[in-house]
Amino acid sequence: MSAEFPYVRPRRLRSTPAVRRLVAETRLHPAELILPAFVREGITEPKPISSMPGVVQHTRDSLRKAAVEAAEAGIGGIMLFGLPEVKDATGSEGTNPEGILQQAIRDVVAEVGDRLVVMSDLCLDEFTDHGHCGVLAADGSVDNDATLARYAEMAVVQAEAGVHMVGPSGMMDGQIAVIRRALDEAGHQGVAVLAYTAKYASALYGPFREAVNSSLRGDRKTYQQDPANAREALRELELDLAEGADMVMVKPAMLYLDVLRQVADASPVPVSAYQISGEYAMVEAAAANGWIERERTILETLTSIRRAGAEQILTYWAVEAAALLK
Repeated sequence: MSAEFPYVRPRRLRSTPAVRRLVAETRLHPAELILPAFVREGITEPKPISSMPGVVQHTRDSLRKAAVEAAEAGIGGIMLFGLPEVKDATGSEGTNPEGILQQAIRDVVAEVGDRLVVMSDLCLDEFTDHGHCGVLAADGSVDNDATLARYAEMAVVQAEAGVHMVGPSGMMDGQIAVIRRALDEAGHQGVAVLAYTAKYASALYGPFREAVNSSLRGDRKTYQQDPANAREALRELELDLAEGADMVMVKPAMLYLDVLRQVADASPVPVSAYQISGEYAMVEAAAANGWIERERTILETLTSIRRAGAEQILTYWAVEAAALLK
């Protein structure tokens, strides 16, 4: 390049929408998106979640319709969360074959079959009256090994309801091995496990706790990861792979893109990321105030997660984003 004239002009490859599309390094596709959905027992119509505009607690009927809409949009999957009317210390409704989550699994599988990968949250926090992800010990701490026994029961009842993939989200040590063994011994070798491998004790779960009617007292810092730690995620990845995880996840997504990149570089199995409730709520709030362009921001956030290495993204915008991508 002379002093007078730049021969290298990167702007040539930015000149038109067609050129930009041709050379795009990262592409989003609806099949990579997974819709988290909440179904609540005892309501007769969908209930809006105030901190998550556009997201609702579904009835069983409205969930069926949402699942059909998701399948028709061409997204890859749906992750189900059940909200029972009655909670107790051990989360009994989580292992009740007629509990709301198991009913929802059967409903969605009957409605969409294999057009969506039907996934279910495998955790006790929605079902316990204390809001923690496991059984409590006498001193009030979460008892890791007692919780594993409950997870094994949950895995089997969810599989018997017809789920295609379970998502253990409790961050208990050894959970993947226990769940895999329970599924196999019950004859459900075909049910896959999406491990919440690096789930951080984030400040951004507040809207989700409204969404699931959380009863949480205290915090989850003794079992979810410290936001200060990245290398620890690779240790969790190594353990989950050794225990039989079919896929792995980083959660949250947008504040942990560096961790996501490291996990994606190291993982031999598909890597997912969960764009969580607080990430969704921040964008919706800023857009509602006219501070950002909503649709562009939705796609930009999803692109950043995909660019960092996620091959699947759980996002509350899954169906809307699929429409924007067409």
